Amino acid sequence: MSKFTIRVYGIMFNEKKQVLVSDEYIRGGYYTKFPGGGLEFGEGTLECMVREWKEELDQDIEVVEHIYTTDFFQISAFDDVNQIISIYYLVKPASPFTARLLEQPFGFDIPPGATQVEGVRWVDWNEFSGEAVTLPIDKVLADIVKKKYA
Repeated sequence: MSKFTIRVYGIMFNEKKQVLVSDEYIRGGYYTKFPGGGLEFGEGTLECMVREWKEELDQDIEVVEHIYTTDFFQISAFDDVNQIISIYYLVKPASPFTARLLEQPFGFDIPPGATQVEGVRWVDWNEFSGEAVTLPIDKVLADIVKKKYA
């Protein structure tokens, strides 16, 4: 039986018009994606966005606007039974940005036995495109962001 997984992500720019991405080691694979995560039962998408950023980056955010919701079929990268629906919002910091930044893609150590490690970094606007991220829906979103916020 197939299921739906709803994912909620935030797009943040800094004063240099760089875009924040998350480099993640998950189950043996390397992925560059946008900060965010899975919707939990009983919460709305905006609540999810705020919770995920607080959990992952210790960052308070304000959701500015909805950018995009998946409008095509996408199977999960981790199994063949979950359809992914991703919702993206433009966000801005509501507290000082203090997350530790990676100096290079996947610039973190993976401890023995770890199944998930993550870190964030800024990508310069002129280097940001669908090629800068890994997941198919994120690639579509990156192209939308480049056009919308050019």
